[in-house]
Amino acid sequence: MTLTAGVIAVQGDFREHAAAIERAARAHGERVETVEIHTAGTVPKCDLLLLPGGESTAISAHLHREGIAAEIEAHVAAGKPLLATCAGLIVAAADAGDDRVDTLGLIDVTVDRNAFGRQRDSFETHLDVTGLNEPFPAVFIRAPQVASVGDADVLASFDGHPVAVRDGPVVGTAFHPELTDDARIHGLAFFETVTV
Repeated sequence: MTLTAGVIAVQGDFREHAAAIERAARAHGERVETVEIHTAGTVPKCDLLLLPGGESTAISAHLHREGIAAEIEAHVAAGKPLLATCAGLIVAAADAGDDRVDTLGLIDVTVDRNAFGRQRDSFETHLDVTGLNEPFPAVFIRAPQVASVGDADVLASFDGHPVAVRDGPVVGTAFHPELTDDARIHGLAFFETVTV
């Protein structure tokens, strides 16, 4: 059986995410077809969803205007996996700490947008991530920070702050896992069951 992986293609590195999903699927012996999602109607056909980075206010406005937001919420309510990265984490959070972002409320966390600084403050580090045997090479670009965690599990922290979380079928990262050749975060979100 071939799984359908939808990548919300509003902004961000959606092509890099599609390639990472394909690598992760191969590593787990799965077959996957990736599709770009621009408008409503595609999400219900997807087995897996990815909400990439970009600018969170623009992404959230587009998702709600196009009717995609309700489809993502139904996808998660059905227990299907979603990986939300960087601005995707902000949009998926319960509280973005910014009224301009109309969040989806899928991850019980409050985030602080751009908490790790501006573009020039971008950095890379290796993170210990629950469910991965070796540290993951994480790339932070204008990254949000998880300010508080409700009923979600912390998968990784940096400098005392959560930067990867899981809430049911949703995994959120403050960093950009698609910017490395390492597809283990995509594998963790889509093809592995993790107990934390």
